[in-house]
Amino acid sequence: MSMTFDEYQKQALSTAVDSYDNPTLQHSIWAMGIAGEAGEVLEKWKKIVAYKKGNVSEDDLNELAKELGDVVWYIAVLAHSLGLSLDDIMSRNVQKLQSRKARGVIAGQGDNR
Repeated sequence: MSMTFDEYQKQALSTAVDSYDNPTLQHSIWAMGIAGEAGEVLEKWKKIVAYKKGNVSEDDLNELAKELGDVVWYIAVLAHSLGLSLDDIMSRNVQKLQSRKARGVIAGQGDNR
């Protein structure tokens, strides 16, 4: 099944539950969720490297895909709560990277290169 980022965002939002009346608290929960799920991705990757010498099995790929999906879910929900579209975010990111590549600074340091 193929979908746009905005279509994914809309579907992700159908499963989101606002736990707080205070938007700042809710944004914080979703932002922390991104970090927590990213940590789970890294933990799974660490075990692949440390215990399996970097050999990735089909089960490993399935588990990594689940955790990466959770990261994307939190990004989609946080972005929406801030009034941002995933399609727009991804388009801006590709434009930024293409500009860096064209200017020969893709491997440089700093955000505004």
